[in-house]
Amino acid sequence: MKILLTGSDGFIGSNLRNADYHFHNLDIKSGNDIMTCELPDVDCVIHLAGLSGVRDSLNNPTDYWKTNVIASQRLFERYKDKRILYASSSTAHEPWRNPYAMSKYSMEQIAPPNSVGMRFTTVYGPGARESMLIPKILRNDVQYINTNHKRDFIHVDDIISAIFLFLHNDFKGVLDVGTGITNKLTDILKHAGIECPLAIGGETERLNNKADTSILNSFGWKANIDLFKYITKNKVTN
Repeated sequence: MKILLTGSDGFIGSNLRNADYHFHNLDIKSGNDIMTCELPDVDCVIHLAGLSGVRDSLNNPTDYWKTNVIASQRLFERYKDKRILYASSSTAHEPWRNPYAMSKYSMEQIAPPNSVGMRFTTVYGPGARESMLIPKILRNDVQYINTNHKRDFIHVDDIISAIFLFLHNDFKGVLDVGTGITNKLTDILKHAGIECPLAIGGETERLNNKADTSILNSFGWKANIDLFKYITKNKVTN
């Protein structure tokens, strides 16, 4: 099976491409812009390329629309008769909150029928952006925390196992991919032994992104990596 993997140099893609599959890798970091590059003949597509991050999208909404929607549209049209797994986001449950959420929701609306939109919750693990909360916790570099936010954190290895699950079954549609467990951000910091200023999150972000894992569980899937154990094992000690 020949698989087109977009976003192959990104956080999830760089972890995924180590699997024992025949990948054709595309990433803008390697000079392959989905808007303009040649799209090869493949058996199926794992589409992970795109811009992420709620706060950046507020300042650059046009870039998010071009990268996440227009570029994806070209991919969807080219491979409309192929199996496509694409990265959506739990933010798409409330697309009105920010441009990032709207771009992911719009991707879901234009995706071909034989596709799977994976609404990832908050992903952590090796290669995660340094600006994300878990990497900040691990290096004791948290400037503030929102007291009214709960998050469903899922390790990248569990994301990858879910991707391969849907690569080998015939599910079609959109579903959540997370652990189905949320924790208050303040409780996570307490576990890590970190104290920092407190804040109230604004209306541009969801208060709770807990995944509905009923579909994943029906296939016998479950997340295996525990967030608190991961933090205990990997946190830098002073």
